Amino acid sequence: MRTIGHWIGGQATNGQSARTSPVWNPATGTQRASVVLAGASEVDDAVLTAARAFEEWAESSLTVRARILFAYREIAGRRLDELAEIISDEHGKVVADARGEVQRGLEVVEFACGIPQLLKGDYSDQVSTGVDAFSYRQPLGVVVGITPFNFPAMVPMWMYPLAIACGNTFVLKPSERDPSVSLVMAEIWKEAGLPDGVFNIVQGDVDTVNLLLDHPAVAAVSFVGSTPIARSIYERASKNGKRVQALGGAKNHAIVLPDADLDFAADHLVAAAFGSAGERCMAISAAVTIGSAAEPLLEKVSKLARNIKVGSGRDKSSEMGPVVTDAAKNRIVGYINAGEEQGARVVVDGRGLIVPGYESGFFVGPTVLDDVKTHMDVYRDEIFGPVLSMLRIDSVDEAIALVNSNPYGNGVAIFTSSGEAARRFHRGVNVGMIGINVPIPVPMAYYSFGGWKDSLFGQSHVYGPEGVAFYTRAKAITARWPKRKSNAGASMSFPTSN
Repeated sequence: MRTIGHWIGGQATNGQSARTSPVWNPATGTQRASVVLAGASEVDDAVLTAARAFEEWAESSLTVRARILFAYREIAGRRLDELAEIISDEHGKVVADARGEVQRGLEVVEFACGIPQLLKGDYSDQVSTGVDAFSYRQPLGVVVGITPFNFPAMVPMWMYPLAIACGNTFVLKPSERDPSVSLVMAEIWKEAGLPDGVFNIVQGDVDTVNLLLDHPAVAAVSFVGSTPIARSIYERASKNGKRVQALGGAKNHAIVLPDADLDFAADHLVAAAFGSAGERCMAISAAVTIGSAAEPLLEKVSKLARNIKVGSGRDKSSEMGPVVTDAAKNRIVGYINAGEEQGARVVVDGRGLIVPGYESGFFVGPTVLDDVKTHMDVYRDEIFGPVLSMLRIDSVDEAIALVNSNPYGNGVAIFTSSGEAARRFHRGVNVGMIGINVPIPVPMAYYSFGGWKDSLFGQSHVYGPEGVAFYTRAKAITARWPKRKSNAGASMSFPTSN
């Protein structure tokens, strides 16, 4: 059985911990590896190694940093197919989807390659007689990234390119469910010329996370995952005096008006709901139809859902793969059962799906529930699986109220041909990321990703301009260079410009 370990100080290591966790192939239902779970000694080694590396890396030139980032982008691009296959084997998503994940992550690397421009400060000449003022930003120190299973390549790449480009050193704690791709990332950094100790990996579980949150040498923590864990990480790390951005869960709505192109809307709704088996924080899990759009949209969505080819992620004909674990499969099926018991109508039923040749795989087929009400568990909770709930309302204003009453505020979409309705909607909803005829409105790398309400703890969104701000802190300097024999005296009053 292959063992997956850590990466500390530029080399792979299994450390001293005897704790391990299984890594599954979700399509076959068989164990493919064991991952070592870091204890106190491994966490301390990784953090202190990063702290020592920070002393030199923080003083490296912006030119050197940019060159290494360009090299990382080039090498990772050449190995994109390899990365995608590793992700597919441990997560379950189809290879084409995994390839897109890596590509979107590399867009953040490309943004970070512009770090000389991104870290330009400000300068004001002669703010007072003989006095100039300027500002610049400096790195924080050792920063930690705690990332989820659903995007084992992309989400870490939301964090470490900018953190490292800004002059920090980085410790990644990836999900123990699909950890292999993280070690390939480390190999790419080494090949790109990144000094040893700047990028480190500790594999682990909740105990490992708590050790990182409590470590005195950690300056900041970035997290993406479920809302309960995001809240817990934010509270614990903040209590320990660390800067924190913790992105939580979601219940993303798509509002469909009668004037929308319903064929277009149905096609994109199905892709957004069932792509990656619904295991996306930006997946559409609630389709809200307005007025007469309900019946024709339900018919179109149901037909498309039934025709989705579900199979192994390595099968090029597959459009949707399995969910990540058997426990995830059972949880999702439990939600479908609960929805039916609470009065929802199961129009497309993904329970009991068997894929020939993969009878032990963790498969749940696309599921569509109609007549869903807001009190039902399938609406209230983040299912994180291939389940689309259909709700019916009467107006855009009612849709805005529905979205705003939900505790999550990650993403939302509206399908319409009315500019007035779209503008009223995007101005009125309390959600961080909004799509207009775009079902998964993930911002480009030169913007920033983040939700509102229970979808974000902390003030900073991830990557983009807010990422640069999160991984640095500002210094403001006021300077005077008086003549050597100046007779100017100092005033005891509060200084003012003159």
